[in-house]
Amino acid sequence: MSASGVLSFTQQGWEQVLAKVKRAVVYLDSACAESLHWGCGSTRLLEAVGGPDCHLREFEPDAVGGGAKQPKAVFVLSCLLKGRTVEILRDIICRSHFQYCVVVTAVSHAVHLTANHVPAAAAAEMEGQQPVFEQLEEKLCEWMGNMNYTAEVFHVPLLLAPVAPHFALTPAFASLFPLLPQDVHLLNSTRPDKRKLGSLGDVDATALTPELLLQIRCLVSGLSSLCEHLGVREECFAVGSLSRVIAADLANYAPAKNRKKTAAGRASVVFMDRTLDLTGAVGHHGDNLVEKIISALPQLPGHTNDVMVNMIELTALQTEEENCNVVAPGCLAQSNDTTAKALWEALLNTKHKEAVMEVRRHLVEAASRENLPIKMSMGRVTPGQLMSYIQLFKNNLKALMNHCGLLQLGLATAQTLKHPQTAKWDNFLAFERLLLQSIGESTMSVVLNQLLPMIKPVTQRTNEDYSPEELLILLIYIYSVTGELTVDKDLGEAEEKVKKALAQVFCEESELSPLLQKITDWDSSINLTFHNSKIAVDKLFTSLRDIAGARSLMKQFKSVYVPGNHTHQVSRPHPSDYPVLILFVVGGVTVSEVKMVKDLVASLKPGTQVIVLSTRLLKPFNIPELLFATDRLHPDLGF
Repeated sequence: MSASGVLSFTQQGWEQVLAKVKRAVVYLDSACAESLHWGCGSTRLLEAVGGPDCHLREFEPDAVGGGAKQPKAVFVLSCLLKGRTVEILRDIICRSHFQYCVVVTAVSHAVHLTANHVPAAAAAEMEGQQPVFEQLEEKLCEWMGNMNYTAEVFHVPLLLAPVAPHFALTPAFASLFPLLPQDVHLLNSTRPDKRKLGSLGDVDATALTPELLLQIRCLVSGLSSLCEHLGVREECFAVGSLSRVIAADLANYAPAKNRKKTAAGRASVVFMDRTLDLTGAVGHHGDNLVEKIISALPQLPGHTNDVMVNMIELTALQTEEENCNVVAPGCLAQSNDTTAKALWEALLNTKHKEAVMEVRRHLVEAASRENLPIKMSMGRVTPGQLMSYIQLFKNNLKALMNHCGLLQLGLATAQTLKHPQTAKWDNFLAFERLLLQSIGESTMSVVLNQLLPMIKPVTQRTNEDYSPEELLILLIYIYSVTGELTVDKDLGEAEEKVKKALAQVFCEESELSPLLQKITDWDSSINLTFHNSKIAVDKLFTSLRDIAGARSLMKQFKSVYVPGNHTHQVSRPHPSDYPVLILFVVGGVTVSEVKMVKDLVASLKPGTQVIVLSTRLLKPFNIPELLFATDRLHPDLGF
């Protein structure tokens, strides 16, 4: 098995789709678009469609239908073909002139049978048959208005967005996040007294909601297809309660039994709950340029793992803010540019200082190859220096096109280096180090009292002070790194002071951010009373207490902090006995953590091939959004 297995798996899947899209109107949902974005690039799809016009559309209720001269449509969907998804399909087709419809789903037919409540025994007897897909094909013809028109429905496992040869994400499962103790109370509310769950340790598949269980089955279906592509029989391991359910479902996945009997290779698949260590996700000790880029630059619309790079510097437009939307943004994914891809992989695997020097080196070499009048400069890399190199390409269309991918990464680097958020990164890091020292020497109440003066209303804050969202990140860091708490009078009083201060700050905000709106359940601070704000903050601290106790059920790895060692802040993974190790982090992972896993396995067990998978690429601000989400138990599956 090659290390690029995740890339070949994704590209092989897309080749099956591309074979169907010639001269078609193509509709994609956001998760499949993200898989395409990292795996092949939209250019590859447009080339396969052919023709002078771009017929690429987002799959949504208001999507434009096909005109009289557009007889063919291909729908590429990451979700189950059921409920609302089928209704949107019907509405688009009914307002179009299609005579040939292809629907590709990333979810296997076996999972569609599960979603339609077909018993396992009956499903086993249907092996080789696809009644759910066949019924939808009939419906497609009906909606097109002629049963003699052509309809195809089939499954392609478009699970992954491959960020690097050894690292991939699952965009369709970006919202999947481990359970917290408070979720146990919600699960218990629908269970009889004799079957109440005592703790997260008691949670198994039978305890979960049907929606969450089905979401897990959709993920397991895709992972089984990946193992089939890799030619391995997997042994499943888990650390954490939700990971245990996922691992058990993959181990017992009935459609994979025959595959496992014939697979030549062996692999261990280790699932890990993100909640067991949130310090790595919200902390700023990862010395990596890519982490800073995805934290500083705005998110690419419709994506969970890429950012918008402002390209206006390469145009003749003025750089005023109102012009920024005139030019299409750049991005980090450069799947069709060999040089840019090599630079991107270097940025993932090097420290910040080496990474910015690598960006400069690539820009200098590209400018030299194009005979541009470059002035060499050594020493510290500055954003101004990078911009001076980038602007050499500005009036040279050929050079611009030859190095478009590299220029996007160069601009992303320059814009990040001069972004205010990057300057604040070091402030966060300094405070986190002080916190680690305090936690090693003091009680939790002392640490919270140190935080209290930093909680300031908007009228008293400067750019150097922490916003409410940033304070939440620090609180998550504190509670996660501390671990299980000894609750006493001092802690209760310290928490109450912080709660009141935070509640007051929320009330005085001039405008509530989307995160604060979600936490307080109010759209505007004008109508937010202190009483309602305090109720929201009390709930928030329930989640923080849950985070602190996340490792309490573990026999090993109870701590992620070693007193007296301010650099070792993440527990080491246990190396596997198999030649392939697939680590799946449920709830997101950072670039630094991926590098750490890769380096650690290489040093402890040379020769082991490592693949890191996760639900999403994390930046600190993602964690409060995921942690305080209210739909963990009832994910939206599109029906």
